[in-house]
Amino acid sequence: MYKTITIKAGSGGWGGPLTITPTEKCNKVLSVTGGGIHPVAQKIADMTGAEVLDGFKTTAPDDEILIAVVDCGGTARCGVYPKKGIYTVNLEPVGKAGPLAKYITPEIYVSAVKESDIYESDYTGQAVGNPASQSAQEETAKAGSEPKSKAQAKEEVAKASEGKKENIVTRIGKVVGRVVNICFQAGRDTIEMVIGTILPFMAFTATLLGIISASGLGNVIAKTISPICSTLPGMVIIAFVCGIPILSPVLGPGAVIAQVVGTLLGSQFALGNIPPQYALPALFAIDAQVGCDFVPVGLSLGEAEPETIEYGVPAVLFERIVTGPLAVLIAFAFSIGMY
Repeated sequence: MYKTITIKAGSGGWGGPLTITPTEKCNKVLSVTGGGIHPVAQKIADMTGAEVLDGFKTTAPDDEILIAVVDCGGTARCGVYPKKGIYTVNLEPVGKAGPLAKYITPEIYVSAVKESDIYESDYTGQAVGNPASQSAQEETAKAGSEPKSKAQAKEEVAKASEGKKENIVTRIGKVVGRVVNICFQAGRDTIEMVIGTILPFMAFTATLLGIISASGLGNVIAKTISPICSTLPGMVIIAFVCGIPILSPVLGPGAVIAQVVGTLLGSQFALGNIPPQYALPALFAIDAQVGCDFVPVGLSLGEAEPETIEYGVPAVLFERIVTGPLAVLIAFAFSIGMY
């Protein structure tokens, strides 16, 4: 017997509350957090009677996923599942952010959720699973019940429009209008991305550099991190550690680690504490884990089969152990003579 629960936004969170009920078909809780099944996903499954899945090991069709639990810092994952019509719980306090922000709405998304933000609900409405499964059911029912008269009417309209060919001026006007609309929409999306993503990141970087300069943290970094990043073996070790399959999905969300360490190292390169010829290898050394948290989501977006995701995710994660240090060596070779 499935039960209904309500999930509210936690402290500093956004969206919701979400009231969800599993159905016979839509009864999977997908945990895409790295490091196994998150306690929040487990509690949702326990309280509703649904089945919980580790998104880094397996997956399910979209119309069977009741809710997805992610730990996205504001890049892509927080918007991927809302775009697909799947209820989304973000463990991080992130609102409408990232390139898919327009799909993030309070009716389908909630953030900063902890175990204490999940409650039993007295909702007694019809259980419909997630919006994606509900939409699929409605389309199927609509297709099966469409009256013949409607189909005949469509045929009559199509026949009536035959023979009315548009002249060249009309066709050119439509093409130009379509191009203008596409360019206008692209410009609007670009402005929204700059304001919502790029400018906050620039402010974050400037703030971090100010803290480093004012607190004397730069001197500590110069004495600890600089010696490691000033040698090729040290950077190879950093890339290897960041690429370890157990760590990379945990270090990957939001590329926060890469952003912070990149800002710290950038200031040291600018001060001359690290030779400039190590700048390119260092970039690849600190980025070995980037994107590892997105592997199951990316495969799901590509409509991969569950078996493909089951074998593909560990394959990509283990591949980073090899390609991470190898990228550092290649970058070092290409940086010879650059400075």
